[in-house]
Amino acid sequence: MVGQSVSHYRVTRRLGGGGMGEVYEALDTSLGRRVAIKFLSTARAKSHESVLRFEREARAASALNHPHICTIHDFGLSEDQPFIVMELLDGGTLREHLKSAPLDASFIVDWGCQIADALEAAHSARIIHRDITPANLFITAAGHVKILDFGLAKLTPEKDVYASIEQGEAEETHEQLLTSPGATLGTTPYMSPEQIRADPLDQRTDLYSFGCVLYEMATGRRAFEGRSSALIV
Repeated sequence: MVGQSVSHYRVTRRLGGGGMGEVYEALDTSLGRRVAIKFLSTARAKSHESVLRFEREARAASALNHPHICTIHDFGLSEDQPFIVMELLDGGTLREHLKSAPLDASFIVDWGCQIADALEAAHSARIIHRDITPANLFITAAGHVKILDFGLAKLTPEKDVYASIEQGEAEETHEQLLTSPGATLGTTPYMSPEQIRADPLDQRTDLYSFGCVLYEMATGRRAFEGRSSALIV
């Protein structure tokens, strides 16, 4: 992939990757700026659900113009392989910052306020992230937090979500969830009880996950630990 051109982007180096796909640095030859391109893996590109979830990530994040949410520039296809073009960030994830020791109180307050501000903006736009974890929080070299990966994001209905949840009347359509009824999506140690139960969700599930992240920032260990997902649950 390095050295190839995708649309008007020339791929220059690989930044990383995982099960969902690969991320590369590229040059936007139209505007002369450096960007990051995230490609959905070839295997995932064959799954209609994975492609829809990947596109949802681009749509959800691009709908949010906020300094603490990674900016999405473009979405496209290259030989039937979807890709997302986003701002190129210099730094590392919060997960990397937590490898050595708990954070100082000043960082907890500063970064915590930035995360809370970004979540407030997303929730005001009726978007639930559903996967707030240290791995999806990027700390730039300048000390700015960026929320990454809206692949599990969900758009809440226009009605009063909180009242609906309390009355047991909230519903999620297949289009909103992009998964089968009862499926559980997320990262187990940071999932709210209602998310683990695959119950209808509202913005409070992100706040619960955020609380788990804050606990880990302050103590250097996860709020809930275990040798397997079942034990954590």
